[in-house]
Amino acid sequence: MLRAILLYLSKAAWARRIVTGWRFARRAASRFVAGESLDEAIDAIRVLNQRGLLATLDHLGENVTNPDEARRAADDYGVIMDRICAAGIRSNASLKLSQLGMALDLDLCLDNMRRILQKAAECGLMVRIDMEDSSTVDRTIQLYRSLRTAGLANVGLVFQSYLFRTESDFGSLLPEGTPIRLCKGAYKEPPEVAYPRKKDVDASYDRLARMMIDASLKLGARGETPDGKIPPLVALATHDPKRVEAAKAYAAQVGFPKQALEFQMLYGIRTDLQNQLAADGYPVRVYVPYGTSWYPYYVRRLAERPANVWFFVSNFFRG
Repeated sequence: MLRAILLYLSKAAWARRIVTGWRFARRAASRFVAGESLDEAIDAIRVLNQRGLLATLDHLGENVTNPDEARRAADDYGVIMDRICAAGIRSNASLKLSQLGMALDLDLCLDNMRRILQKAAECGLMVRIDMEDSSTVDRTIQLYRSLRTAGLANVGLVFQSYLFRTESDFGSLLPEGTPIRLCKGAYKEPPEVAYPRKKDVDASYDRLARMMIDASLKLGARGETPDGKIPPLVALATHDPKRVEAAKAYAAQVGFPKQALEFQMLYGIRTDLQNQLAADGYPVRVYVPYGTSWYPYYVRRLAERPANVWFFVSNFFRG
């Protein structure tokens, strides 16, 4: 019930107006968001790099309402690519296609994405396309295939283990060497398209992770590039120790090298597990979001774990 309420609030404009005006809310959000400016985000990534961690940088901001906004968002990502390159940080970038106009015009979105990837390629960067709700999956895959057909290989996708369709999508994409980040899924979905029970989402996650490891092994189990800009084909995004241990155990069983198994986690969450995995020799990449449009992202983080809600409440009473 609490999760459903928070997911509703993450999309409610009236709630956004209220919460973003509270100073304590901004302070609480700073646990999960690396600041409102690109400079702040780059500084946060430098600290992560010093701890032996990699990063993927995300400029928060989702749906745009007109083509000019979408083009400006693409221009902003061009600046981000230049800044990552100039800063010498071990990071790549992630983005949402809703920022680039996918809901307005797929050709517009494709052109914006093409410009971003061409800029990223100048610095040897990969860009990861975040998956949004289930209604966007077909268009996202279509756009990805168009980019690859155009010769733009520095792009990867994200898939969600709570969607029934993901296993079928993997059947076509994994043999092609598609770089994939697997997560559980944070959007509210109907039971017709997604597993409603946590145990089923977890079982799906473990099954899909094994599929990813097997497919990568057949393709040579590519590891991380030394500069941290191109990840392995397998990226497992989870803070769940059981999912981590299941993946590690299966990888060891089939002889899958550590350097080809990347774990990804969110900025500010399970830093102890991040550090332990890095110390054990696994590549660990932290998802570093920044920007003024932090509200929807932050409320989705609250929805994922009740402990995050209590963190928010404690800041309210300190505030």
